[in-house]
Amino acid sequence: MKNFLKGILDGLTVDYADIRVEESESTQVVYLGKELERIGTSFERGGCMRVFHQGNWITATFNTIDESLKELADELALQALALPRRENGLVFLPSLEQRIRLPKERHPARVSLAEKHDLIKNYNAILLKTPGIVTTVSAYADLHRLTYLYTTEDRYIEQEQVYTGVTCRAVARDGANIQSYGETFGKCQGFDSLRHQEARFERVAQIALDLLTAEPVKAGRYTVVIDPILGGVFAHEAFGHMSEADFIAENERLREKMKIGARFGVEQLTIVDDATLPEERGSYHFDEEGTPAQRTELIRRGILVGHLHSRQTAQQMREEPTGNCRAVSYRFAPIVRMSNTYIEPRDKRLDEMVGEIDYGLYVVGSRGGMTELEAFTFSSQYAYLIEKGKLTKMVRDVTLSGNVFETMMNIDAIGNDLKIHGGLGGCGKAGQAPLPVGTGAPHIRIKNVVVGGR
Repeated sequence: MKNFLKGILDGLTVDYADIRVEESESTQVVYLGKELERIGTSFERGGCMRVFHQGNWITATFNTIDESLKELADELALQALALPRRENGLVFLPSLEQRIRLPKERHPARVSLAEKHDLIKNYNAILLKTPGIVTTVSAYADLHRLTYLYTTEDRYIEQEQVYTGVTCRAVARDGANIQSYGETFGKCQGFDSLRHQEARFERVAQIALDLLTAEPVKAGRYTVVIDPILGGVFAHEAFGHMSEADFIAENERLREKMKIGARFGVEQLTIVDDATLPEERGSYHFDEEGTPAQRTELIRRGILVGHLHSRQTAQQMREEPTGNCRAVSYRFAPIVRMSNTYIEPRDKRLDEMVGEIDYGLYVVGSRGGMTELEAFTFSSQYAYLIEKGKLTKMVRDVTLSGNVFETMMNIDAIGNDLKIHGGLGGCGKAGQAPLPVGTGAPHIRIKNVVVGGR
């Protein structure tokens, strides 16, 4: 493949060009209640070609992979040459040849479609047999992706990636009172990592039932302990996106706000984006520009120390590329994206954090949310009241809101129990979704959080 891709780009009189070819196989099995809604395996093959010259990008995607791509490359180069010069540049990398393959036991193709169907059917049956559960959503999905990248720096990378995951949701009903609860799990560990999860499905059904008798939370300001899932979502949504350098470069206010050296949190707080973590949902070896994956500290002990970069944004901001230029598939040009974004653990135990609160909330999971620059609103799956250092009754309809930077300054304890969450779904940006990412945190205690509810 290297010689073929090299031949397509040879002779172009431009500053830089790359071509990426992707082959993928994916499977989905979806149950809605008792009904099998969808089952099947699909195959795709296509690519993306980019030309960069005098500060301008020209991009095209394709499905036909043959010598006709040489004509496409010439046409893109002509378009780039015709555009007026802009000030944008790139960080260039040395020549390289590397091929990355995964152990065969991780390949989902080694498992039959029937076996994948049986797995999710049996899990779904656990939810359905629970008295009080009226319907469900249960889904299995996997993706095996092989990409070939060649750049005019004589940089050639073959990279294999695998994702497997399951999602489930139980809906409980008591008259007009309808509540639901769901979870998703799975990383880059292959099909076998999804087995033996019966207890998880039993818990999902039970929490949905418990929500029927939970009262809406009383609105107010609380000291809260947030669990690792919600803490990871906060790190990703509320701060991670602001660290993506394409956002920073395009927004004057954000450029001023996100200056290296600014204090953004308490001394205990360190936030990291790390694509090198083994087998996590957002892990990879090279991004779609051929930049090596790396660990990038965004905040270190409360101080802003890094941004997430493509080659272009790194040149614009006079920093180093971080290997965060990613694409959902060959249909898209890569843009700056997170990988595995998490808050580093410290030394506090969960029971200590809860035990020191006279009246507050232990907040669990995420139902989504929104951010607008530094303002955020997140909804949790459920919560428990904390009264005199003890978890008491479950409450629901819990929404947390506030200013990102104020909230990070109000953190007063960080736990020792970091967890990185994967599962199905992913991050959305600029029409590209769902991009596989990991999010994580230990338990975190935050003072003076605005909680919306009843």
